[in-house]
Amino acid sequence: MIAANRDEGCLAAEPGIVSPLHLVILIPVRDDWPSVSELLRRLDQTLLQHHCIVDVLLVDDGSIENANAADYLRPFATLRRIRILRLRRNLGHQRAIAVGLVHIKKFIPSDAVLVMDGDGEDTPDGALQLLYAFTGAAAIFAKRSRRTESFVFKLFYRLYKIIHRGLTGVSVEVGNFSLIPSNDVGTLVVMSELWNHYAAAVIRSGLPVKKVPIPRGQRIAGKSKMNFVTLAAHGMSAISVFGDIIGVRLLVASVLGAFLAVLGIFAVFLVQIFTHWAIPGWAIDSIGTLAVILIQCITMAFCLTFTLLSNRVDFGFIPLRDSELFVDGVQEIYRND
Repeated sequence: MIAANRDEGCLAAEPGIVSPLHLVILIPVRDDWPSVSELLRRLDQTLLQHHCIVDVLLVDDGSIENANAADYLRPFATLRRIRILRLRRNLGHQRAIAVGLVHIKKFIPSDAVLVMDGDGEDTPDGALQLLYAFTGAAAIFAKRSRRTESFVFKLFYRLYKIIHRGLTGVSVEVGNFSLIPSNDVGTLVVMSELWNHYAAAVIRSGLPVKKVPIPRGQRIAGKSKMNFVTLAAHGMSAISVFGDIIGVRLLVASVLGAFLAVLGIFAVFLVQIFTHWAIPGWAIDSIGTLAVILIQCITMAFCLTFTLLSNRVDFGFIPLRDSELFVDGVQEIYRND
C-alpha cells in the first residue's frame, strides 16, 4: 500500500524508505508545438518540488507541422525522456488520449499517468496540486473552480451540463486534467467507452475518483482550434458513454408515456359517455391524438429495447486491441538517464 507524503513530495513504499514516483505525462498535441515546448519547460521547473521520475509522451494527433527538435535540446532538471507517438490521422484529443494510454500500458512502466492538455490551460501548479493529492488509491481529477471563457461559451456550457445531468444522472465537473494510478489504466484500456471520452469513461468505470478544485490557466500561444461544432461533438461523445443508462431512462419514459396515453383515452370515453361536458367532435379528435402518441411511445419502447439488448453483446472498439491500427511510430526526442 503506497501513501503520499506531502511534506517530502514523494511516495513512501515502506516506513522510513522513500522512493520516487515514476510519473508519465500524457499530452495530446495537434499543431500546438510552441505551447507544448513552453509548458514542458514550466513543468520541469515546477516538478522540482516533487521527488519523482518523469517521462513525457506527446501524442501527435495528425499534426500538419512537425515539432522543432531544437526546442527540446535544453537540459531538463526533472524530465527524463520525451517521446512523440505519431498517429496516422487526426482522431481528436479524446481518442488520442486513448491511444496514448494503451501505449503507456504496453511500453512505459509507471506508477501514475498525468493527463493534461498542451495549450497551457492545464497549469504546472495544477499538476503539482494533483500530485500532492495523489495516494495511489484513486484517480485525481481537476474540478474547475474558475473558467476564463466568454459569456456565450459559459451559457452554452451550462445548458450542456443541464442536458447531460438530465440524460445521464451524472454532473459534468471535470475534463481531461487528471492523475490516475497505473492499475486504473489497465482497466480503462479495455473499455470501449474510452474511445469516445476519457473522463466520462473513468466515471463510467466505477473506479474511485477524487476531485480537487483547480482554476483553469491561460493559453500559452496561438488560438484554440475548437469551435461550436467540435465542442458539440465533444459533448455528445461524453453523453454517448452513458448510452445504456440513457436508453433505459428513455425506455421508462416511453412506457410511462404509453400508459398515460391509455389513461387519457379511457378518460375521454368516460367524459363522452357519462357527462355532458364534451363538445361535438372533441372525443374523436382527442382519442385520435392520444392514439398517435400511444403508437409512437410503443414504437420507441420496442426500438430502445432491441437496441439495448444488441448493445449488450457488442463489445465495439477495444482500445487495447484495436488502437495500434492508428499508430504510425514513436520518436524519442529527448533522453537524460
